[in-house]
Amino acid sequence: MKRYMALLRGINISGKNKVVMAELKKEFESLKFEDVKTYLNSGNVIFSSREENSEKITKQIEEMLKKNYDFKIPVFVLEQGKLKDILEHAPIWWGSDDKIIYDNLIFMIPPLSFKEVFEEIGEAKEGLEKIQNYKDVIFWSFSRKDYQKTNWWPKTANTNVSKKLTIRTANTVRKIVSM
Repeated sequence: MKRYMALLRGINISGKNKVVMAELKKEFESLKFEDVKTYLNSGNVIFSSREENSEKITKQIEEMLKKNYDFKIPVFVLEQGKLKDILEHAPIWWGSDDKIIYDNLIFMIPPLSFKEVFEEIGEAKEGLEKIQNYKDVIFWSFSRKDYQKTNWWPKTANTNVSKKLTIRTANTVRKIVSM
């Protein structure tokens, strides 16, 4: 039995694409996933499965979401061990307790690649933000007070690749991996 995280993109934002976490938990349990937990109201589901193929799990979840909701919910599924590996490879500047800096982890929903994201969004603005790619994620940090001046802030929400990204804060990722 392996532990997985499913990150749902674009739900419960400003009253749009409403998904009740208690209902979502039951829907995951109906797929025969075990020890299902949700974290926050932003589509973080942690569960165990005997299935070892994350692509099969992703397809199961996508079909369930399609059946139960009248809007598309992109999903990114990752095995807990892989998320631990990602955190172990975080750059030294990412995930500190510095309240001036906002640290995020950008998950690229397959088959999206870092090359495609970088071509669409471009360089990080020097002195305001930093990015570093590792496997299917991008570590991204920026100054809270100057976020509107960054290159990545507006483009992660308003480009062709934005619907293929889901973003979580460093604190959220750390909590999810420990559940």
